[in-house]
Order: sequence, then C-alpha cells, then structure tokens
Amino acid sequence: MLFKCNKLQNATEEILLILMFILVLVYLRWMSSKDKDHRLITSRTTDRLNKQIFILAGQSNMAGQGGVSYGYWDGIVPIESQPNPANILRFRVNTKWEIAHEPLNYGVDCLSNCGVGPGMAFANAILKKDPNFGVIGLVPCSRSGTGIHAWVPGNLPYEQLRKRVKISLRDGGTLRALLWYHGESDSRDKYTAKYYKSKFEKFVQDLRTELNSPLLPVVVAVLNYPKPPFVGEFVDVVRQAQFDIDLPNVIKVDAKGLPLNSDGIHLTTQGQVKLGNMMAEAFLKAKFESAKNNSNKIYHMM
Repeated sequence: MLFKCNKLQNATEEILLILMFILVLVYLRWMSSKDKDHRLITSRTTDRLNKQIFILAGQSNMAGQGGVSYGYWDGIVPIESQPNPANILRFRVNTKWEIAHEPLNYGVDCLSNCGVGPGMAFANAILKKDPNFGVIGLVPCSRSGTGIHAWVPGNLPYEQLRKRVKISLRDGGTLRALLWYHGESDSRDKYTAKYYKSKFEKFVQDLRTELNSPLLPVVVAVLNYPKPPFVGEFVDVVRQAQFDIDLPNVIKVDAKGLPLNSDGIHLTTQGQVKLGNMMAEAFLKAKFESAKNNSNKIYHMM
C-alpha cells in the first residue's frame, strides 16, 4: 500500500513538473512575442522621428462605437481598419507608442464599450492613396458625452488633449491635422446649439496657439441626423453652425446619411469606415489644393 502511495506521489510530481515546464514555455513565447512587437516599433527609429501625427477628438462617435451593442464591442475589425504594423502607430494612454489597432480610444475614455471608430480606416486610406506619406501616428483624445463648453482650457477634455499631443511630439514628428466628430450633446440643448460656432472656433484658436500651429488643419465631420430613440431637437442648428465655421484650413465632411446603430446616434462599423475614408479623401484633396495654390482658404468637402 505504501509502495502504491509513493508511486502515485511520484506520478503527481512528474505531472506538476511537466505542467510547470509548459507554463514556462508559454510565458517565454509570450515575452518573445512582446519583445518582437517592441523591436518592430523601435527598429524604425528614423521613420518614428518623422511620423505624421493626427489628433482624434470629439465625442463617442470619434471614440468609436462601431460594433458596440448593449455596452460591449463585438470585436469585429473590418479589413479597412486592420493594423498596419510598419506604418500606423497609436499613442497609448500611458503615453507610449505602439502598433495601432482597434479600439483606438481604449483606455482614454472607454473600456468594454469602446469599438471601431474612423481613425484606423482614415490612416489606412491615406497610405493606400499615398504610399509615400510616411509613418502615421494617431493620438486618440475623445471624451464621450462632452458638450462644446467642456473643450476649453482648464477643463479635462481640453487639458488631456493638450498634454497627450505635446508628449506625443517629444521624440519627433509633424502635427498634420485634428480629426473632429462632435456635437451630439449640443444638439439636445437650444443654448449650446446656438453658441456652438463661436465656442468651437475659440477651441480651435486656443489649441492652435497652445500647439504653436496657427494653421493646423481641422477635419470636421458635420453632424449626422439621428433617428429614434435618440432625440436631437436642435441638430439642424448644430449642423449649420459647423457649416458656418469661418477659420482657415477647416475641412468639412458631411456625415449625413451614414448608417447608425439601433441607438439612433452612433455610427455602425461600416459607417465609421465610410467616414474614415471620406476624411482621408478630404484631407489629401485639401493638402493638394493648399500646395498648388499656396493659400489659406477654407475647404468644404462634401
């Protein structure tokens, strides 16, 4: 009986040793993979120093709600939003660069309820249309549910954006544009809708001064029309305010008609992809026109 117990104990110990060995191998392989990803970013030092930086800011549609239902993302990433390890980077919430992937705004504003936004589709479309554009660095800074009054110096959304962009530029790069999708909250309130134009123009002027970029291009997604159950009584007022923005290098893309989730306000995954492509086309067209005319005109891209 004692012999059988010793034999069983020895077998148990052997199994435990084998399991420990397997766990060590899995861990080492995981660490090797992490190190490989790290090398993939750091080995391209020259390109990283010259990366083309885009700010992504606004409300939940810019944060990304494509594929989100009942507060959870379905995890589906369309081909237009797939990672491009060599050429598209994301500025993480811990202020480190990594290979960009959906959901871009994860950790900045949302966790389980953060899904597909327009940013990855935008970056992939830029590189598809201009393969020599260079390494793109995306800096997500969106804050869900924030009205335009929140985007002023001293308030969290503005200060977070300012801080993240400045840190993202420390190891080199060129600030290329701000991508902005915002206004849903303001479409519910008569007062904020009425003053949207003046408050947004002040936001852009403050940010351009803060970042020492007086002609920073701003790609504005003009607000889409919601559907029930969302009620935006003053959506036309906000849309007109966005159309009436009177600042140089403001590029306007109309989101009207893009498909919406069942909540009536957030774009579907394909809606986000379409918006990203529209923003990329508008940015590149404005860039070409600016270079050709050497002017500071206002671009209206519909």
